[in-house]
Amino acid sequence: MEKERIVSMIGKVRKEVPLVHNITNYVTVNDCANAVLAIGASPIMADDMKETTDITSISKALVVNIGTLNERTISSMIASGKKANELNIPVIFDPVGAGASAFRNQTTKKILENVKVNIIRANLSEMSFIAGLNVSTKGVDVSKEDERNDVVSVAKNVAKMYNCVAAVTGKTDIVSDGEHIAKLSNGTELLSKVTGTGCMTSALTGSFAGVVSKYGEYDYFDAACAGISAMSIAGELAYKKTIESGTGSFHVSIIDFLSKMDEEMMSENINIEII
Repeated sequence: MEKERIVSMIGKVRKEVPLVHNITNYVTVNDCANAVLAIGASPIMADDMKETTDITSISKALVVNIGTLNERTISSMIASGKKANELNIPVIFDPVGAGASAFRNQTTKKILENVKVNIIRANLSEMSFIAGLNVSTKGVDVSKEDERNDVVSVAKNVAKMYNCVAAVTGKTDIVSDGEHIAKLSNGTELLSKVTGTGCMTSALTGSFAGVVSKYGEYDYFDAACAGISAMSIAGELAYKKTIESGTGSFHVSIIDFLSKMDEEMMSENINIEII
């Protein structure tokens, strides 16, 4: 039943076309916008304090990404996060590189202290830092040392700590709301060889979170599973199509398959176990 509900979200996104406010990094902003468009939602990228809370106010979801961190956008992220909380708009947080520098660590803690986040989407090193573990983050990638951490325990603990959905993406993606665990087994290792795929996944998760309503048809656990699955399935299919071509063609093909994603494609390809 959970699988069918998650799969059905794609139709809801394409029907409602939720506006997704992304305060994201300049390395991947174009990819994030195109991914949101391809899945059927509408992106807007506004990070100046003069307008950012106004944009959040008219949006259905807010995605905060600290990939290219600077003082100016931190204020915008927190102000928009508070506005989203005030209006009951879901907040998705992508703590890119948390654990890698004092500045990122302080910013991650500051955002989590000042904004109620609904979904945290991170790799294992980043989520381990949020869980309070000692980490050896290597830039924005998972370190070999941190791969020893129990991903299920890390996700579950963070979900309970912040009363949110914690989604850890990697070889097997783990999503937890503190009680339930979803194991998602789609994707390809080539996704780690194209910059922005994690950021795109967070933006897609925001697209699905944007159709979660107070009526309870879907929840943020569903949205995280749907966003991650959409990206992983698109990556799988893109890899099969471009296996002889290289990462440039693979990159473009991800957007192609996201644009073609429907309930049938997702249902036929999703590999999910919920426990």
